[in-house]
Amino acid sequence: MTLFPPESAAEVGRTRTGMCSRGAMMHYCWAMSSISMICFDWGGVILRICRSWAEGCAAAGLDVRGESGTPAWAARRKAVSRAYETGRLTDSAFLAEMSRAMDSLYTPREIERVHHAWLVGEYPGIDAVVQSILATPGLETAMLSNTNAMHWARQALDPNGVLNHFPTAGRLRHRHASHLMGHAKPDAEIYEAFASAVGRRPSEILFFDDLADNIATARLCGWNAHQIDHTGDTASQIREHLVSRGLWRG
Repeated sequence: MTLFPPESAAEVGRTRTGMCSRGAMMHYCWAMSSISMICFDWGGVILRICRSWAEGCAAAGLDVRGESGTPAWAARRKAVSRAYETGRLTDSAFLAEMSRAMDSLYTPREIERVHHAWLVGEYPGIDAVVQSILATPGLETAMLSNTNAMHWARQALDPNGVLNHFPTAGRLRHRHASHLMGHAKPDAEIYEAFASAVGRRPSEILFFDDLADNIATARLCGWNAHQIDHTGDTASQIREHLVSRGLWRG
């Protein structure tokens, strides 16, 4: 969950030059795969997030200044955000670098306001879906998210009582974040590192994500993956897909 739009298909195509070391040789049968882990993306699946700079500014009570809402300025934000979400910038360095990248049209404090406002709220019904999966014998739960330190902390109560927190993700047993792993989706390395960390074969993982590029790479790496429409009822989409695979016990 970052302050720039999803990558273009062309950019992702370049990313896939060194795709999963095993992916090209993996051809798992959908019907025969033995799924033992349900893995979720966070933003766009469990948590509703802002999808543009203009939306983020509105949520933070700020105006869109100068050219900050244009694609060219989105590209400026992208490099800084990617460095932050892969753990290469501290919180304070991220805020300062983002302010500089935007020609100081926004102060670091204002950038922080937009950053906090980027997380809108959990999708209705998603907590109940997760609770049902947690109660299903033989299924583990997990999360694989492109995120950052300040957002990651929002799974827990704010000790100062200022920021909302989003507890559903915290119920998942295996939670892995790009800023802690040093890799980000849709790069193949993060999928391989995740599967190794949780001790699962790719064919045992069912992954829900809202971005087509992330789903495509997951499938190339041998995962079962299903794209979620972040504009709709994500809980119902997940439940219906689990039903179709015979995995729903709710």
